[in-house]
Amino acid sequence: MAIIEPLRQDIDHPTEVKKHSAPIRLWHWLNLLIITGSLLTVLLNSTLFDVKGNTSYVQQQLQESGASVTALQAKSVAHGLEDKVWSIHIYFGYALAALLLFRLLAEPFQPGEQRFFGKLKYTYQTYRKHGKKSNLALHDLTVKALYLIFYLMLIIMALTGLSMAFDEELGIGKAASHSIKEFHGFCMYLILIFIVVHIVGVLLAERKENKGIVSDMINGGKA
Repeated sequence: MAIIEPLRQDIDHPTEVKKHSAPIRLWHWLNLLIITGSLLTVLLNSTLFDVKGNTSYVQQQLQESGASVTALQAKSVAHGLEDKVWSIHIYFGYALAALLLFRLLAEPFQPGEQRFFGKLKYTYQTYRKHGKKSNLALHDLTVKALYLIFYLMLIIMALTGLSMAFDEELGIGKAASHSIKEFHGFCMYLILIFIVVHIVGVLLAERKENKGIVSDMINGGKA
C-alpha cells in the first residue's frame, strides 16, 4: 500500500467509515477552488503576463499600430498587466486567509472524534498501541503528519501574504518584504507538492480497498 493513500476506515473499527462534518467539507472544497485560482494567477504571470516576455510584444504591437513607443514605456504597460493579475492573486489570498480563520474557529465546534488534533492524538495512540505489528497504523500516522504540515504551510502562506499586502502599514522595509516574498513562494511550492501527492494518494485509494473517500468528503462519510 502506498504511503500517501488516506485510509477510509478506522483501524481498530474496520466497519466504521471516518466522518466529515459539513463545515469541514465546505472548507475542503472552497479551499480547493481558492488555492487553484491562486496558483493559476501565479502561472499566468510567469507565462502569458511575464514582463520580460511581454515588453517586446507590447512595443511591437503598438508600433505596428502606428504608435511610437520606447522599450521603457512598453515595459511599463507590461508591468501594468502583470499588476492586474497580481491584484486578483491578492484577493484570492484574502479569501484563503478568511477560510483558514473559518477552519480554526470551526475546530472547537467539531464532534470530538472529528477534531483534527483529536484525530492526530488518536492516530498516534493507535500507532503506539500496534507498533511495528501494523503497517496501517504507521501509514495513517504518516498521512496525518502530512496534513499537519499542510495546515502549517497554509498558516505561513496566509501570514506572509498578508504581511506583503500590508507591508507599508506594518512598517516592513523593501529588503524584508523581498525576503518574505521569497519564503512565500517557497511555501507555495511545498503546498503544490502536497496537493499533487494528496490527489495521487486519493486516486490510488479509490482504485483499491479505500474506494469511496471522495464521496465521503461530499456526503460526510456515510457507510
